[in-house]
Amino acid sequence: MKVALFQTKLAWQNPEINRTFIEEYFLNEDESFDLFVLPEMFTSGFTMNPSIVAETMEGETIAWLKDLAKKKTCAITGSLVIKENDNFYNRMVFVFPSGEVQCYNKRHLFTLAGEEKVYTKGTEKVIVKYNNWNICLQICYDLRFPVFARNVENYDLLLYVANWPKPRINAWDALLKARAIENMCYTIGVNRIGEDDNKLEYPGHSKAIDFFGNIILDCEDDLGVFIFELDKSFQNEARAKFNFLNDKDAFEIL
Repeated sequence: MKVALFQTKLAWQNPEINRTFIEEYFLNEDESFDLFVLPEMFTSGFTMNPSIVAETMEGETIAWLKDLAKKKTCAITGSLVIKENDNFYNRMVFVFPSGEVQCYNKRHLFTLAGEEKVYTKGTEKVIVKYNNWNICLQICYDLRFPVFARNVENYDLLLYVANWPKPRINAWDALLKARAIENMCYTIGVNRIGEDDNKLEYPGHSKAIDFFGNIILDCEDDLGVFIFELDKSFQNEARAKFNFLNDKDAFEIL
């Protein structure tokens, strides 16, 4: 599967500007890809003012994503602020080329920023099936909680989107590698760059890591679309030879 990561700056609480900027890079990329990955809250930056930027699942951004996915016959994923039944969600959407949309609501809300005071947490772990790949969707702070991400479903790809700031970027780097190794699966993390209106700086470090913890791609602090290919058969061969997942603990999340 060929994956494109978009490591980008984000205009603060301005969906229209962000959609325009993303679309320019998306449409101007000549190389084909199967999956295009955007950061967390790609229409707004990591805001605690959801009422300013919230949309519905029938809103402009979802329609726009469907149109882009159809134009390039690829899937697109990333998170945005969604309002549903009078609740706000930090929701990761996975838009298929067909226009089908599957969703994951962020489970671990970032209490240090008060995210739990304005957003409703998700309750379900979500794994989407796309192009014969089982993809586990996760958002930012979820990265710190390995039990929730544990590969008990035998998924093939663990995917994090984030707004992870510079002061804690060492944790981002280390935990992405740890999740890849312990779950024996390709792991992708897409972070933003630039500065938001809270004066938080984001250094990027978007990356792809294989099931042994080897770095496939490191975007460092660069702006742009980064394309690489994942080989599931290579991963399956490694799992068969080093069957560490067979010895995992059984547990239930209450």
